[in-house]
Amino acid sequence: MLDYRWLKLSKMDDLPLTFMDSQVNSSFISDFSSFINEMSDDTNNFTTDQIFSTRDELIQWVRGITFHLGFVIVTIRSDKAIGQPGRKTYVLLGCERGGKYRKYKSDVQPSVSGTRKCDCPFKLKGKPISNGDDWMLKVMCGYHNHDVSHTLVGHPFAGRLKSSEQSLLVDMSKSQVKPANILLTLKENSECNVTTIKQIYNARYTYKPLINDR
Repeated sequence: MLDYRWLKLSKMDDLPLTFMDSQVNSSFISDFSSFINEMSDDTNNFTTDQIFSTRDELIQWVRGITFHLGFVIVTIRSDKAIGQPGRKTYVLLGCERGGKYRKYKSDVQPSVSGTRKCDCPFKLKGKPISNGDDWMLKVMCGYHNHDVSHTLVGHPFAGRLKSSEQSLLVDMSKSQVKPANILLTLKENSECNVTTIKQIYNARYTYKPLINDR
């Protein structure tokens, strides 16, 4: 790339506009390429020709991959437009760090550690195949603008108990099973379980009325 520092301003005016435009465009493309290289690209991980029999099967497949990649997927929007003209059935999935922090009260400030939201552009779209009940998946944007975690252990969303796990926790707590043994049982039942002992104690407190109702 040429160095214009030795040129006087009057000489810069003599340069052809097309030449100057090409230098500006080249610099922009270089900067943009560097920005893309710094982003995490998961496009290939979710590019698939697999056909899913249901919407839930599609979502479970996606969540299985995101678990091993180190991030959490959430439903951004969805619609079930059965027989309604002008509307389409679909589900839009995105990284949990997508979007921006929104204040729900004007006097509330984000925590000292900041918000998890960083406007991550990663998005997937699931939709039914034409004239059928099966579903297909399309990558809308495969890039993340943040580092992904090496583990989801302790993650507030990934560690939440499923409905079946909640029922098991209540039943075991009624039987006076210790929290550590409850956690061990949950992990034995699912190799993808990343719940922590703290989340077990929090869940026991939440479901205390059900636990005490014998």
